[in-house]
Amino acid sequence: MKCSLCPRKCQAQRTEDKNLNGFCKMPLLPRVARAALHFWEEPCISGQNGSGTVFFSGCSLSCVFCQNYDVSHNGYGKDITTERLAEIFRELEQKGAHNINLVSPTHYALAIKKALDIYKPNIPIVYNSNGYESKETLKLLEGYIDIFLLDFKYFDDEKALRFSAAKDYPQVAKETILEAYRQQPNCVFGVGIMKKGVIIRHLLMPQATNDAINIFEWVKNNTPNAYFSLMSQYIPYGEAVNIKPVNRKITKREYEKVLNYILESGFQNTYFQEKESASEEFIPRFDLSGV
Repeated sequence: MKCSLCPRKCQAQRTEDKNLNGFCKMPLLPRVARAALHFWEEPCISGQNGSGTVFFSGCSLSCVFCQNYDVSHNGYGKDITTERLAEIFRELEQKGAHNINLVSPTHYALAIKKALDIYKPNIPIVYNSNGYESKETLKLLEGYIDIFLLDFKYFDDEKALRFSAAKDYPQVAKETILEAYRQQPNCVFGVGIMKKGVIIRHLLMPQATNDAINIFEWVKNNTPNAYFSLMSQYIPYGEAVNIKPVNRKITKREYEKVLNYILESGFQNTYFQEKESASEEFIPRFDLSGV
């Protein structure tokens, strides 16, 4: 097929096992780096038992700071069939996962849909995305996704171009969030665990407090029933170690400026990371576990 699943619409020739000249470099069938219970998402996602997380290889962005660099940029992982993906969903459910958490799923949307047609777990399906999505692809998955866990990385298009090679990211992310919010306009919980809804994440980066505040304001005004999650875990990784200003962690002053702004706004649907979460010990080990 000529692929247009993500906003780049690069028209790559993708077959089950090959990708010719596509941005993500991934085939149509899934490549997975890890499938295991994961405990480091928002509390309503991880809960006590963990989130049944499937880390897919490849990505529609090219973030210079990506903490999953070997997986997202270098394509590390194991190629599997849609039947095996469905089995993984079942296995994670049997382990007691609160949900099935699909990380970087965009370029495998067709395979994911087929796998869920083979076996649809009796727990929520989480679409865990960088926020750079095609509305057509999200509409293709309507009815399959219970929770959208979406990044909103940049409000400034020059930052998006410089750090993720996607100048159109801010506008695309807004459209992505609005489509997700249309599909799941209300957050539904059961004993502290989210069953349906939208969570919008923002990773605070160095010298980007105004960007973070602008993103929060947009979320508050446009998706008032969604949750906003401020993340403080930024660590310079990959190419970022040589690029200013993203070659350092955020400061206490930067974090508190954004945190206090959100707290003073009165918006209730929020999650905050502790600043100490900026540690490599929270980066998953991509060892093909569960694949």
